[in-house]
Amino acid sequence: MPDVFPVRSARSADAAALAALSQPFVRSGALRARSLSLYVADAADFLVVDAPDGTLLGCLGLRVHPAGAGTGRGASGVLYNFCVAPGSQGRGLGAGLLTAALARANSRSLTALFTATTGGGELFRRYGFAPAHVAAAPPAWVDSLSPDRNSRILTRSL
Repeated sequence: MPDVFPVRSARSADAAALAALSQPFVRSGALRARSLSLYVADAADFLVVDAPDGTLLGCLGLRVHPAGAGTGRGASGVLYNFCVAPGSQGRGLGAGLLTAALARANSRSLTALFTATTGGGELFRRYGFAPAHVAAAPPAWVDSLSPDRNSRILTRSL
């Protein structure tokens, strides 16, 4: 049975720890580089899991995109910067973060969630995400994606 670690909302004071946790994934190409100032500005987007000593073990950002005018679509969300420290993978932390993000998205009455992955997206698929056409995703987010990363877009209706 996986360990249970509480998920909490990040604070701006967590920005340096978010950047440090993300750095190995940036170096591997799995995540885009973000400045410390972006982690400070976007800290409220993040859900995190702490080790008993306070070290961040995992994080997942959820950005809300308002309903598109004239599209007939409601507000949607984008999951981003999802990572679990290498020594903590396989213990259920990612599943806990994703479950908490789904609950947060539902509490905000979002109609769909999107994410981009350079990997297989197995965890997302276990939680009902499926490949999506770029036209279905929030345009501002799509415009921010780097085409040279060959990311696949996944979505899940809520």
